[in-house]
Amino acid sequence: MLRPRIIPCLLVHKGGLVKTQQFKAPKYVGDPINAVKIFNEKESDELMVVDIDAAVNKVEPNYALIAKLAAECRMPLCYGGGVTTAEQAARIIDLGVEKVSVSSAAVAAPSLLTRMAEAIGRQSVVAVLDVRKKTGLFSKGYELTTHNAKTAHKLDPVAFARQLQDAGAGEIVINSVDRDGEMKGYDIELAKQMRGALKVPLTILGGAGSHEHVGELLAACGVIGAAAGSLFVFKGQYRAVLINYPTPQQKDDLCRAALRSHSKL
Repeated sequence: MLRPRIIPCLLVHKGGLVKTQQFKAPKYVGDPINAVKIFNEKESDELMVVDIDAAVNKVEPNYALIAKLAAECRMPLCYGGGVTTAEQAARIIDLGVEKVSVSSAAVAAPSLLTRMAEAIGRQSVVAVLDVRKKTGLFSKGYELTTHNAKTAHKLDPVAFARQLQDAGAGEIVINSVDRDGEMKGYDIELAKQMRGALKVPLTILGGAGSHEHVGELLAACGVIGAAAGSLFVFKGQYRAVLINYPTPQQKDDLCRAALRSHSKL
């Protein structure tokens, strides 16, 4: 039976583990390798690691770091940051990573996903879309951004997600810029729009601050991935750094209750 996935998302900045708010003000929260070790012990479903510097600085993926992460990680690992060619993606897979994610490079050239799917298999190709609500008195809906939300694109996020699905993405990750680091809950409306439009596995990122928020997302959308950063690296209102993850029993109870609610919709 298909089950929801609860996925910690770790951001790497200047070699360290950080957490941002609305893609700004990265706060150092520890060492990436140590965090992987803790998530191993806590039996995380998956792990997503994103180098937030690589695309902005136009540098290649940090293969040395990727090799260390893959050697330590005992769960499926998705890595993103700096990938612009299918050859780079294949090299990352050869290091022991299960999935490779692309964001700005996929927006610039959706055909990259086709080449990646041919090189590493569609199931290993993940497209990440950074989406925020449009601003302005008469603005409605959402817009697509890249390069840590510094660049906006005149593309409809839902339609473009379908385009990337058709191009070869085996999974779509929707990252809410507005909700990033806020810990006030996912953008459920955005998640529902994407769930209704896509056939490939979908993961939603941005906004989770409690297990209840994860449950709300799963109740609304069913079997999808619920990813989070702050939820799994902070504790309490003062955001003390503490790597955490639900116990197997907590996760099972959460998913069962949420899917029961979803089935009644």
